[in-house]
Amino acid sequence: MLESLAEIRDDMAQRLQEGATNRKSALHSPVVATTDADARVMVLRAFDRVGWRLRFHTDARSPKCAMIGDGAPVGVLFYDREAKLQIRCRGRGWIERDTPLADAAWQESTNFARRCYLGEGPGAVSDSPTSGLPPQFEGVEPTDAELEPARENFAALLVELETADWFSLAHTGHRRAQIDLASGEGQWLAP
Repeated sequence: MLESLAEIRDDMAQRLQEGATNRKSALHSPVVATTDADARVMVLRAFDRVGWRLRFHTDARSPKCAMIGDGAPVGVLFYDREAKLQIRCRGRGWIERDTPLADAAWQESTNFARRCYLGEGPGAVSDSPTSGLPPQFEGVEPTDAELEPARENFAALLVELETADWFSLAHTGHRRAQIDLASGEGQWLAP
C-alpha cells in the first residue's frame, strides 16, 4: 500500500509509462472525455513524465478534433482491474496535424495502423455494417505509396495532465488522493 503522495505520484508515472509502451497494460486503453460529455476508449501511444503529457492518435476529421482544437479541457480515466486502481486525470488537450511531432507519430506507426486513415471519416453513415475502409484495404496492409492520402487525415491528440485523482479499492479500506501533477502537491480525501 502506498503511504505518501510522492509515492503515489511516482507510481502513477510508472504506470502511465508502462501503459504507453506495453499493449497488455491495463492503462494502455483509457477512456478520454471531451467537454461535450462524449467519451471514448483510445490507445495511449506515448507518455512524457517531465510534462505529464499523453499522446493519442486520432482521425483529424473526428468531432473530438474540432471540439478540442488548439486547447480545451480533457478528462482521461484509467482503470486497472487487477490492481483495483482508478486514476482520473484532468488536463488541457490540443490537436496537432502538420507539426514535427505529428510527423514523427505518423512515421512510428505501422502501415496496418495507418490504413485506418484511408477510410471514411468517423461517423459517416452507411447502409450496411462497415469498417469504413476502401474494399481493397480490408485485411490488407497498404504500401507506403498507397498511404500517402491518409496522412492528411491523421492527427495527434496531446493532453497535458494537470491533476490526478487516485482511488485505490481495498477490503481493508479504500484510499483516495488528489495530486497537482506539476507541483507534486496533493491531499488525501475520503473515498
